[in-house]
Amino acid sequence: MNHIDLNDRCAVITGGASGIGAGIAQRFAASGARVAIWDIDAAAADKVAAGLPAAPGGAHAGLKVDVTDERSVQEACDRTVAAFGKIDILVCSAGITGPNTTTWQYEPADWRKVMDINVNGVFLCNRSVVREMIRHDYGRVINIASIAGKDGNPNAPAYSTSKAAVIGLTKSLGKETAKTGIRVNCIAPAAVHTPIFDQMTPAHIEFMLSKIPMGRFGLIEEVAAMVAWLASEECSFSTGAVFDLSGGRAVY
Repeated sequence: MNHIDLNDRCAVITGGASGIGAGIAQRFAASGARVAIWDIDAAAADKVAAGLPAAPGGAHAGLKVDVTDERSVQEACDRTVAAFGKIDILVCSAGITGPNTTTWQYEPADWRKVMDINVNGVFLCNRSVVREMIRHDYGRVINIASIAGKDGNPNAPAYSTSKAAVIGLTKSLGKETAKTGIRVNCIAPAAVHTPIFDQMTPAHIEFMLSKIPMGRFGLIEEVAAMVAWLASEECSFSTGAVFDLSGGRAVY
């Protein structure tokens, strides 16, 4: 594992209690960052935080946060700043897939739930944390989008739309903060084998695999490696950008 210097940095990872978020938390802590896990599952967030490698700056933390609730997000931001003194890095990894079905069969309630978590949750977290970053004129924001946000996966209309929205938000915020010390980027992975697969049908999983020229799913460690660089000071001239991890699937 290449070393990326995140010493003395304080990071927030939403959805960090499992899957990609937990893998990013491990990589950040191994790189010297102090990590706050924001997750709807408080017990799981505490468990992941407790299991991270020790950071020079102090103990890690797990916080129960509902990313769809403005007050919950702002309270978590305030508590994290009170405990850590600052927030240097935000990774928005919390998300759901929603059902796998056609657009005309999609239930509006399911649509709204996916949008609330995947879009509104990213907006609320970006909004609160970037306000804090502006005070220090430094920050790195990495939003987790998806190749589905570019291609539009069939039978995943809400998920595809939500991830396209994350890309749009990233580009907008990246331009708004371009003349500051804040950099805002997103990643667009193809399928990565995590517990989120439990929300998908076997047929949809097979479809995603069939689209990847490398013939395999991505690894959490591969995602974490890219996010760690995007979270570092070395990522200084990229903002409002989309970084693919698609095994060759991406065509633009």
